[in-house]
Amino acid sequence: MTAERWLRLWGQGLAMLHVTRGVWGSRVRGWPLLPALLGPARALSSLAAKMGEYRKMWNPTEPRDWAQQYRERFIPLSREQLLRLLTQEFHSSPAEKAALEEFSAHVDFCTLFHYHHVLSRLQALYDPINPDRETLDQPSLTDPQRLSNEQEVLLELEPLLAQANFSPLSEDTLAYALVVHHPQDEVQVTINLDQYIYMQFWALGQRVGPMPRKSSVGSRRSFFLKSSPAERRYFKRVVLAARTRGGHLVLKSFKDTPLEGLEQLLPELKVRTPTLQRALLNLTLVVSGVAVFVNVGMVVLTDLKMFGQQRSVQALELAHMLYYRSTSNNSELLSALALRAQDEHAKEALLAHSFLARRPGGVCGPPDETSRWLQSEVENWLLAQTGCDVTFNGTRALGHLQALTASKGTYPPLGFPKLDPLATVTPPQTPPISDNP
Repeated sequence: MTAERWLRLWGQGLAMLHVTRGVWGSRVRGWPLLPALLGPARALSSLAAKMGEYRKMWNPTEPRDWAQQYRERFIPLSREQLLRLLTQEFHSSPAEKAALEEFSAHVDFCTLFHYHHVLSRLQALYDPINPDRETLDQPSLTDPQRLSNEQEVLLELEPLLAQANFSPLSEDTLAYALVVHHPQDEVQVTINLDQYIYMQFWALGQRVGPMPRKSSVGSRRSFFLKSSPAERRYFKRVVLAARTRGGHLVLKSFKDTPLEGLEQLLPELKVRTPTLQRALLNLTLVVSGVAVFVNVGMVVLTDLKMFGQQRSVQALELAHMLYYRSTSNNSELLSALALRAQDEHAKEALLAHSFLARRPGGVCGPPDETSRWLQSEVENWLLAQTGCDVTFNGTRALGHLQALTASKGTYPPLGFPKLDPLATVTPPQTPPISDNP
């Protein structure tokens, strides 16, 4: 098989990788909260109603039915860690280890071409609305045209996020995050829902424990004693897609984000003074007013100056926090998601390959029964190895494995061109300076 024929088969859609129905193939489902479907006036009305319900609750600590709302799907192991564990448990002999390494190389080759194709299609859709485009400007789009393009990009983005094992955060979860503020968050913000057309979050890597702290601005002290770090529910990665009125689609990714801190990631927000600080300021003003021997005007001006300085510190803290937590934006985020989806695809195929190799009958039998067995076995193994309760997609992993197995033997394809390694550029050497004329 020549390189030209190989690439032509790929372009005709006869690619080796299996795409499970409903993940990559289906496009009939509309994107949530999109105004093209709901209309601008109704786009976020249900979110506002849910926020009103949470405001009536007394001290909620998590969204309603959180265990059912959020299921962790991310495999918390790197490729190298997973291969090492699989080798130790399933492929201990030299021959088995060599076979696993060969299959892993085959997976890399196949997924590389597939996700390059996916990324190219996604970037082509995103380019007309890319706010960071460094190439020549294109004809400006009307707002309806831009919204239509954004809808198409987000529909294409959904299956990529699903394969990357991100879980969409429900509207109820978002309502909780917009209403509830953690007491140890010195920086609190507020948003005006009327300024937004749509917003959506995806997350992976849920953790419960002390928050990693990167920014050194501000302090975590109360007025009399230093508070110890509290256990928080946070995510290792969060992806945001949001659009404000008169703005554009914002795509951003963040790390180590608490559930109650999702509001801080949105555009068009304002720093909000915590309730305790407002109460202390009001108390100071009352005391200064009743103390007749004090210059009330000077006290008020001093208090307001201190209040303004505190707001400035909080704004700086927010800026530093977003600086350290931000991982990628807009077009670069598309590339990062494609790489993450490729990595999760490969890990699922490696797990299916190793587990089904030791199953009596292998992949023989009803597909539903095989996928259920695979899901149960892998979930139990991941729980034992990592301590994380992961929901494994056995049906998707089985489909990946079957497609990869069918294409086995075509790696590397005969006649596929090999690029020369990048030449090392050696700077020209300056001749030594001689004292002789």
